[in-house]
Amino acid sequence: MAGIFRLDGAAKQDPAVDAWFDDHAGELGALARRWFRRMRDCGSDVLVLLHDGGPVACVGDAPFGYVAVFKAHVNVGFFQGAALKDPAGLLEGAGKRMRHVKLRPGALPNAVALDALIDAAYKDIRLRIRRPD
Repeated sequence: MAGIFRLDGAAKQDPAVDAWFDDHAGELGALARRWFRRMRDCGSDVLVLLHDGGPVACVGDAPFGYVAVFKAHVNVGFFQGAALKDPAGLLEGAGKRMRHVKLRPGALPNAVALDALIDAAYKDIRLRIRRPD
């Protein structure tokens, strides 16, 4: 499908992603690891890679989510986030497609709502690339 951002090199396991998490220890790294693990658990077709310096979750070569660690927060992001329903109002960003949720230690958003966004992003990319269940 035209218009879907694609990335080469995604694999079931990527040592570069593992090394990235090793380099991001502490509370922020643990937050990133938790939510990236959740992305990986969406389905057996989820692949991972390091892109623009951070871990990305894909279905095939089509990315749907990522995590990024900053000085005081973690972003859990979605490549097609602008298309996601967000009844809890967690998503931030004003770009044409991408959105993210900021996680700060001690002020975490509704985990159920974030979990639902991850599921929705995974299902959305599968529909966009027309992959059956």
